[in-house]
Amino acid sequence: MRLNRGYRFWLDAAFKVLIVAALLYILYREIGGQERLNDLWQQLCYRLGESSKWWLLPAVLLMPVNWWLESWKWQRLLRPFWPIKPWQAFKAVASGITLSLFTPNRVGDYGGRILAVPARHNWHAVIATLAGNVAQLLALFTGGLLGALYYLEVQGGLPRLLISSFWWVLFGGIGVTYLFYFNLHWLALLLRTLPVPRKWLKPILMIRRFNRLQLAEALLLAFARYSVYCLQYYLMVRFFGIAAPLIGALSGIATIFLFQATVPLPPVAALLARGEAALLVWAPFSANELSILGATFGLFILNLAFPALLGVMFIVKINVLKSLGYDANAPENQRYGVPGPLPDRNVEPSSE
Repeated sequence: MRLNRGYRFWLDAAFKVLIVAALLYILYREIGGQERLNDLWQQLCYRLGESSKWWLLPAVLLMPVNWWLESWKWQRLLRPFWPIKPWQAFKAVASGITLSLFTPNRVGDYGGRILAVPARHNWHAVIATLAGNVAQLLALFTGGLLGALYYLEVQGGLPRLLISSFWWVLFGGIGVTYLFYFNLHWLALLLRTLPVPRKWLKPILMIRRFNRLQLAEALLLAFARYSVYCLQYYLMVRFFGIAAPLIGALSGIATIFLFQATVPLPPVAALLARGEAALLVWAPFSANELSILGATFGLFILNLAFPALLGVMFIVKINVLKSLGYDANAPENQRYGVPGPLPDRNVEPSSE
């Protein structure tokens, strides 16, 4: 599909205006539209004047660590297809955060990341993102189930839960996912038996490029990022004056994250669901609802709102249509994200 220069300019501009407007609307609705925003602000100012303010600084400093780990994970998974530079990987991750705020289960993350790579690597970016997300889900569900079992044991409900088939099904499902994760070629073999044209399966079959060492590295980075995220939440909890013991608090945090992961909502809607779950989980440690909601709300600001604003700045500077393959000057086999031959590993990626 060929578009003249004028149409490409206006379509590109319209897409960027739409993204900026949608992001500002979402953030306004979720931040400015909070019924207890004034109370939360007063609570924040009060805590900044207390000794607990020193819990906030490390939580803020961990924000770039969190997204650096995600960028590193995605960069390593994309390397078999294209040796992307670290800064470009970070821009892709930030752009994905921006688009993920509008979509259920953060599927917009895929769209944001392909904007930061040349069109011929669009499918490579999707496959790398998919593998990274599976690794992150494995870390989340593993930590979440162990944390939830500990938390519920403390609350006295463990014997009943141990005989519940629901928990055994979850652990069994995670075990099967680990097995398939480290044997992605099984999935490729299974897909090739389907009665569909091979060209439709070509992008998905690229998962065979990952070896077990690369997948193990991605899983290790996923667990590191999950640990950082849990630690940030704990620091925010202590900053807002909830004196929960470390192990009990981390198990409660893992339970909240596990609950959130099972609800297919966009992050802004999940914020409300996480707030309700937080009120339930933190009830044994504190009756101050404002502090509980403040910790949850603060984590959203640190790890999603700030990176999303940074991501929209990157999107504005991207030639969106060119990233999606609508470049009349590009060779036909490099348009629309059609996978081509892999580049020389020793060649540095372009800056486009």
